[in-house]
Amino acid sequence: MADPTQATLAELMIVAASEAWRDNGEVLASGITTIPRLGASLAKLTHSPELLMTDSESYLVAEPVPLGPRGDYRPRYEGYMPFERVFECVWGGKRHAMIGPTQIDRWGQTNLSAVGDYARPKSAVLGVRGLPGNSINHINSLFVPNHGPRVFVAGEVDMVSGVGYNPKRWGEGMKQDYVDMRLIVTDLCVLDFEGSQHAIRVRSLHPGVNFEQVQAATGFPLLRAESLGQTPLPTAEQLAIIARLDPHNLRGAVLKNNPPALRPA
Repeated sequence: MADPTQATLAELMIVAASEAWRDNGEVLASGITTIPRLGASLAKLTHSPELLMTDSESYLVAEPVPLGPRGDYRPRYEGYMPFERVFECVWGGKRHAMIGPTQIDRWGQTNLSAVGDYARPKSAVLGVRGLPGNSINHINSLFVPNHGPRVFVAGEVDMVSGVGYNPKRWGEGMKQDYVDMRLIVTDLCVLDFEGSQHAIRVRSLHPGVNFEQVQAATGFPLLRAESLGQTPLPTAEQLAIIARLDPHNLRGAVLKNNPPALRPA
């Protein structure tokens, strides 16, 4: 069995991301990009077997499909899941997605579209894609591989692609019930939205990281959770599952040099 003290930061973040789907019930778990997808898959294979997963193409699967070339592996299909049915889950609130936005602000608003003045942006990114509808209809969590003030911006994001809790963006009588932001998993810590009026809090610090480092890398004031502790290391069992889900170690390419989870303070 793998030694948890030898786990990488990517593996620590996968385990932290998996916690976003704990106790969600029977919802479609959508992890967008490598670490969120592995987090959702780990959640289904450990603490939350009731989650629904797709093969990222058009089928529901009985078990998460490994990343990369599949070799002899044959997915265990259990139902057809075209985009039409995915949208039914989205509009009905039966989905929890974890995405990686370009910018996040203190209200949880996210930007996928453009950095700088929208008329003459410094850089164009993905465009809003499905984020406006997704962010207002079902649970969302966020993934940030490089925690810094260019992602966690001072003020408002340059282009509001995904809604959050900014009261100035909500007109009188607008229904806000379905906005549900849960976790932000970064390379420094795990954050949540459980402060007063959904203020962002630091929920746990990764090994070797202190609160002051996280605050210095964030463009707006953060709260410290009363129960602030250290992000747990993966267990040997979790590491074995992650290795099986990612046999080509695609997780190792997400973070620069993918340092050890146990970093020196």
